[in-house]
Amino acid sequence: MSINQSGIAARKRQKPEVMHFLLLLLTIAVCLFPFYWMTATSFKDPATALASVPRFLFTPTLDNYQRAFQKFDIVASLVNSLIVALCTTFIALLLGTPAAYAIARFEFSGKRDLWFWFISNRMISPIVLALPFFLIARQFHLLDTQLVLILIYLTFNVPIVVWICSDQFRNIPRELDEAATLEGYSSFGIFWRIALPLAAPGIAVSAIFSFIFSWNELLYALVLTRTNAKTAPVVATSFMSGYELPWGQIMATGTLVALPVIIFSLIVSRQLVRGLTMGAIK
Repeated sequence: MSINQSGIAARKRQKPEVMHFLLLLLTIAVCLFPFYWMTATSFKDPATALASVPRFLFTPTLDNYQRAFQKFDIVASLVNSLIVALCTTFIALLLGTPAAYAIARFEFSGKRDLWFWFISNRMISPIVLALPFFLIARQFHLLDTQLVLILIYLTFNVPIVVWICSDQFRNIPRELDEAATLEGYSSFGIFWRIALPLAAPGIAVSAIFSFIFSWNELLYALVLTRTNAKTAPVVATSFMSGYELPWGQIMATGTLVALPVIIFSLIVSRQLVRGLTMGAIK
């Protein structure tokens, strides 16, 4: 009798685990299906892509990618997006991590106002600043350059880095700073040798967000670029016209635009796990 009761109890415990697994599987399917459909459509011919009944089995073709590369200079736009996103991410981390450490560790006059200023930058609608940024860029002859995009993207990426990394620095015990001071470390030495390794998870997350926001940004790139510094999202919108929507070419361009972000996220996610283990060991 006790064996039967233990078996029933084990089955009851397994039911929530199975439901949890099925729910996770459904969530993953819902999240990945749009990317799958975009990629699959990029390999379909126009008739298959516009079929009234969706076709999951079809003969793949590379015509959409060939037409996309022939019609627009996608390679140059991808290079522009990569340069702008990487430079913006690097500079945002270079400026944002010391600022976040100072806000988290030191007390100074105007600290709350400075913190509110960083956070309020994310509250402003981009369309409000599009015209002022255009006039300033034209005044300094920066239109259609990668530099103007990098400078503008820093205005909303640095606050992200400060916001995320400041919480990471606050969670680091102050006793470590005191012990390092007794060992003769300067404030910069504590920041470089102790705080940064322990805050690696937050830095990795902020790098992911900065790269994704810079890569996917469309409004400022559409307003401030023409030909030389045109980014990949701007080129992706160039396929749309008032008479036709070449879905195959649009999906092919979208796949090319999304692929570098996915690769970058996978690379940095490994560093995120490494940062977690480094923090635990230290």
